[in-house]
Formats: sequence, structure tokens, C-alpha cells
Amino acid sequence: MVAKLHIPQQSRPAVSHRSSKGSPGDAPFPTRQQVLDFIRDTPEHVGKRELARAFQLSAEQRPMLRQLLRDLEDEGLLQRGRKRRFAPPGTLPEVTVLTIYTTDADGELLARPDSWNEEDLGPPPRVLMLPVRGKAGPALGVGDRVLARIARDGETGGYTARPIKRLASAPPRLLGVLAEGPDGLRLRPTSKRDRNEYLIKPGEAGEAVPGDLVEAEVVPGRTYGLRQARVVDRLGDMSNPRAVSLICIHTHGIPTEWPPEAMDQAEAAGPVPLEGAREDIRAVPLVTIDGEDARDFDDAVWAAPDPDPANPGGWHLLVAIADVAWYVRPGDPLDDESLRRGNSVYFPDRVVPMLPEALSNGWCSLRPHEDRGCLAVEMWIDKDGAKRRHRFLRGLMRSAARLTYTQVQTAIDGTPDEITAPLVEPLLKPLYGAFGALFAARQRRGSLDLDLPERRVVVGGDGQVVRVEPRARFDSHRLIEEFMVAANVCAAEELERLGQPCLYRIHDEPSREKLTALREFLQTLDITLSRGQALRPHHFNQILAKARDTEHENMVNEVVLRAQAQAEYNPDNIGHFGLGLRRYAHFTSPIRRYADLMVHRALVRGLSLGAGALPPDQDDQFARIGGHVSDTERRAAMAERDAVNRFTVAWMAGRVGATFAARVTGVTRAGLFVSLDDSGADGLIPIGTLTPEDFYWHDDARHCLEGRTHGQIYRLGQPLVVCLEEVDTVSGGMILSVANGPAGAGPRARNDGEASGTQGRHPRRGTAARPSTPPGRRVRATRKERARRRDRRRS
Repeated sequence: MVAKLHIPQQSRPAVSHRSSKGSPGDAPFPTRQQVLDFIRDTPEHVGKRELARAFQLSAEQRPMLRQLLRDLEDEGLLQRGRKRRFAPPGTLPEVTVLTIYTTDADGELLARPDSWNEEDLGPPPRVLMLPVRGKAGPALGVGDRVLARIARDGETGGYTARPIKRLASAPPRLLGVLAEGPDGLRLRPTSKRDRNEYLIKPGEAGEAVPGDLVEAEVVPGRTYGLRQARVVDRLGDMSNPRAVSLICIHTHGIPTEWPPEAMDQAEAAGPVPLEGAREDIRAVPLVTIDGEDARDFDDAVWAAPDPDPANPGGWHLLVAIADVAWYVRPGDPLDDESLRRGNSVYFPDRVVPMLPEALSNGWCSLRPHEDRGCLAVEMWIDKDGAKRRHRFLRGLMRSAARLTYTQVQTAIDGTPDEITAPLVEPLLKPLYGAFGALFAARQRRGSLDLDLPERRVVVGGDGQVVRVEPRARFDSHRLIEEFMVAANVCAAEELERLGQPCLYRIHDEPSREKLTALREFLQTLDITLSRGQALRPHHFNQILAKARDTEHENMVNEVVLRAQAQAEYNPDNIGHFGLGLRRYAHFTSPIRRYADLMVHRALVRGLSLGAGALPPDQDDQFARIGGHVSDTERRAAMAERDAVNRFTVAWMAGRVGATFAARVTGVTRAGLFVSLDDSGADGLIPIGTLTPEDFYWHDDARHCLEGRTHGQIYRLGQPLVVCLEEVDTVSGGMILSVANGPAGAGPRARNDGEASGTQGRHPRRGTAARPSTPPGRRVRATRKERARRRDRRRS
């Protein structure tokens, strides 16, 4: 059991409750702080009756309570809700209107309050929609507006909400591309889920022309024929290569516009002074190691053998991180916008940064041979990678070199270039020596070691895709990872030592339901997952080792990944299951992650390191901020993944009819989702093209489709040779067929009905999916029809 962080609370007199022998008025009249604390700690809104009962107030004391509440309300410390009930400022009313905007990792609906003022109150709180008790309630989805009854959630700092009724929503909006149609302009949606076209009547397109990417509003109501829409915003020309990332930005709601006040603040930034608690570490030859296309350098590293004779074979490490807290102060316009964004979003052709470029690529970027402010941690480890001690400091540094992963790996492998040659002996070899010790400690600890290939889209100067290639994975990447993990652990430990709030990076162990499903699947491969004991990462590593170098390797890696919980930010520590760590906090990337900036501010306050410290009124905001930045992180990940897929599909457009080696990455009743080996491009093989005369059962537990007649089985992770049938650059989708199946490739899917076929239920084997009749093929006659034919022949 991992111990939770203990944060000393402000001392306050205990609230005495009425006993069986007590009488009203026995207890002294509560202080202002006692009243505020009671209201803050009570999940529901509080009225005078609840306060009088809690503090055992007499009838003579109640006018004093009314006056105290009136004073607190006038001072802005309380807000009055329905029926004269009170709550802290920024608290949502007990009944309010919400708009559902997304789902979390478990498929639960998340909502935003319609009345929330982000300019005054910051990002809205996290609101989790719950089902209506005792009845089905309205079927809700993303985009719906609901009247809901809400309650504060003490564990997350957000709210839970139960819907009362669905409200009339504003006309839904969608992204699409304008095209000429037989009856005027038409809109083709960019979403894969919306295969409809919309009619744009004359005068409803504004200044947009065919070929433009637009945002449109669906016209309420429906007549015969296509649904209608009107253009509300022209976003650009779809033929522009940058339109791909523009689609992803608008689809996922990524903020791109900066408030003028925030830009002015960033443009006015300058060098940090060497004064106060800031130490001069410019003599230390720190280096940055990043990807070739990186423009913001927020971490630098250095290592040397520890000269301490009591630590033979040990290492002295230094990890320096850009001092973003110096430039982004709590409550400033720049801070408000950075929190709203939550993190940077990286696309193949652009970056949507959390901070303006004047900071992210300027004063907060650790450029070589330029003085930069930093927050750094010194670490001393032994020869086995175990940490002996650490120390945090606020410094002024000067990077000795900007290196890439490829440069460093090539140099350490024996072929350095003119930049790395003089650094190999004094710097790179000590870095690798310290990395070896840290990596050995990681292996002993037993962190989860998944092997899932990633792909990289290379975009040329003209915005066109040059190539799609597997992302290289060197020891130089692992080196930086190990240094960053070590620094992050130190940050969490230091904040605990100082008694400061910490926004932990937590990763829960897999849920019981996911483990049950994983065990059932592994049993089909004769692989056993332990029961009746607490699972640790090394148990999953044993499974991965058994599948290594077999035909099931990719499939097992994928299924084990899906069984894991999703990491998040939270002030309540439960440890990091995947890394096998008891405490862990993100400290090393404050340029692109707001969570890291919160950790920096807490360290600055706890160590009295000067300006930019965490203000006292933000201590109780960690849960709310943690939920918000966890949501923005998931939003960014979905947008980045969507962009890579769309760029890859655009690159594949000229290769229709070609065959490719592929692997099954998803099995559904609609068909097989596959990923091409050479590019990683994702596409669908509709079930109607899998041996069309057969009848396929979908076995969810075994992640497979099985043909009832021929016995052909398609499994998750199975290698296939596929043919590219169709590419849709607007929606980013690809249709493929099996080129080496038992009956050859099926016919090309024409629409959703052909793709998904008719679906049914088998009493023993689960879900079945039967394809519709393809052109030129006959479906086998039913048993009754064959009996009728026999009877006719006999007669």
C-alpha cells in the first residue's frame, strides 16, 4: 500500500456537535474560517439551518450567523444559490445546465457548465455524468445539453451530475469540404463516422467556394432528400497540405488564438537575473539531446563519476529544466491561457504550443551558448543505480551543445561528427555510464516493457509528405528517459519532504474486469496470467517474453496495452504501476505541460527560491487542475494520432490497387482494422469482403472473426497481405481487402450496408456478422429453401 502524501491543514478549532446532554448555545460562536471550512468541505450547498445545527447555535446566535454570512457574501468569499443556500465562489449551483463535450478513458461522459466564465474563473471544473437512479433516463451523448443535479466530488475536486432532462441543443456543427453537386453545393464531412452529404442552398455558403474546408451548421428539421447545412466559417483551401492538421485542430477543439494580454506578456520577457537564491552553474557543460525536428529544448543533462570514495563506481548527475515559473506567474493572463491549453500539441507540420513562441522557442528554450534560467536537480547514485541523495537548485546555465538522438548514438557507436567528437570522452561516455546504472535499476524494479512500433511522418518544406517511416529507437532515447524519470522521482520525494502539494503522475493497476478479459484471451494462446496474487509489471513482462518471436507477439503486446489503466494527474498518490514507482511527478517539461509548471511552483515555494512560487490559494485547486490537464492531454493525444493517420492516408492516395503486408489491429462486427507494416497506415477490411459466401461469428473474448462454413479465422495481430481498394482524403479513411484469403479478395465495399452486413446472435458463440449479397455472387440457400427444392424435385 503506497502511503498518501500528508499535507498539514490549517489549524482550526474542532466543531463541537450537539450531544444528548448538550443544549444549543453551549459551543462558542464559530469563527469566519470555521464557517468557510465547513461550507467548503460539505459536498452539498449549505443553508443557515445546517450551519446552526452543525455549530449548535442558539436562537439568540442565529442573527449573528445571518450577519456573518451576509458579510462573507459581500466580500466575495461565498456565493448564494437557490433557496438561500451558500457555497464557495466558483462553485456550481445544485441544478445547472451542462453540455457534454467528450468521454474519458472508460467511456464515461464528461460535461462543461454552460454558465461558467473562463475569463474570471479559469478552466471549468470536471463534471462526470452519472446515470439516473432507478430508471433508464435520457440516452445522452457528446454534444447534448442537459439540465442536471450536481454534487461536489471530494476525491477529484470536480463534480458528479445526474441528468434531469435533455434540453434543446444548438444546431450541431461539423467540418467538411465543399464540392459541386447536381443540385448545388454539397458538404462532405471530414469525420469517418458521418458518411452523409449535406446540401448547401444558394446564399448559405458565404464566401466559401468548392474545395474549401469549412465549418457548417446543420439546419434544423428535415425534408425529402439530403439534410441541409449553412457555412458559418471558411477555414482554408483543402488542397493546402496544412489543411490536414487544421482539420484535427478544429475537430478536437485545440485552442490556437492567443489573448492579446498573454502575447504582450510573452513579448515583454527578457533574461533572468543572477540574484537572490539563483546559483551560477554556467561552468557545467550541460547538453540538450532531442529529435532532429525539435525547436523547444526544455531539459539538459550532465554526468560524471562520483569522486566520493564512499561511493565507488557511483555517478553524479545534473538535470536542468527551463525555468518557466519565472516567466509564467500565477494569475497572469499568460498563466490563464496556458492552463486552458493544458499542454502543447505536436503535428507533423506544426506545433500548437502551450506557451507563445517568444517563450517556448525563446527565453524558456535552453539554446546552446546562451544564458538561461533553470530549475535543476543534482543526483548522486551508486554503481547499481540506487539514489543516495539529491538536491534541487534554481540556477543560471549555459548549454554547451544542442545534440540529436541520432548524433549521440552515432558518436557513442564510434563515428562521431565534428560537434560530438570533442564531447565523447568528457561528456557522452559518462552520460552512458550513468544511464547503464539507472537502466539496471529499472530492470530490477520491473517496469512494464511493451514493444509497440511507432511511425514518423516526414513533411517537406512544401507541406507535402516526403515519407512515412518507423520511429527510430536508440539507447540515446532511453538515456534521456532514464534521466528524466530519475528527476521526476526526486521532485515527488522532495515535495513530500517539504509538505507541499504535489500533482502526481499516477497510473493505477489494471481493473478486475480488464484482467478477466485478458486472462480469457491469453488462455486461447496457452499463456497463463497468475491469479490470486497482486500483479506487478514483471508478470506482464513474462507474458510478453513468452510471445516474443512468435506469430502472436504484436497481438499480445496490443492486448496487454489495452488491459492497462490510463495514467493521469492527481494530488492523491497511488503510485505509478507501469514504471513500478511508489511516487512520481512530472517535472521535466514545463514548456509543454502545465502539470510540470505546477510542480515547479510548489518546489520554488517549498525551497524559498524566489519569485513565481505557488500561491497559498492554489493548494486546494490541485485536484481540479489535475482533472483538467488529464483531459487536455487525452485531447492532444487523440488529435496527434488523428493527424498522423490523415497525413499517412493522404500519402497513400496514389497507391490504390497496390498490395501491402499488414497486421490486424482491431476485430469488430464491421470487419477488420489493419495497420500496414511499412507505413503504419490504418484501414478497414469490411466484413462483406471476407469470403462473402460465408457467415462470420465475432468472438469478442478471443478477438477474432470465425467463418462458420469454411472455418477461416481472422485474429487480432494476424499478418495479412491486403490490397488498397479506396482512399478518402477528406475523411482520412482507407478501405482494403484481403489479397491472400482462402477465396481471394472480395468485392470492393460500396457503402456502410455492404461493409457491415446483417448482424445477429449465436446462442453459444457470441455475436455473428453476416455479409450482404455481393454483386455476382449467390448466398447459400437456407435450410427451408433447400427442403422446398427437394420436395419439388420429388413431386
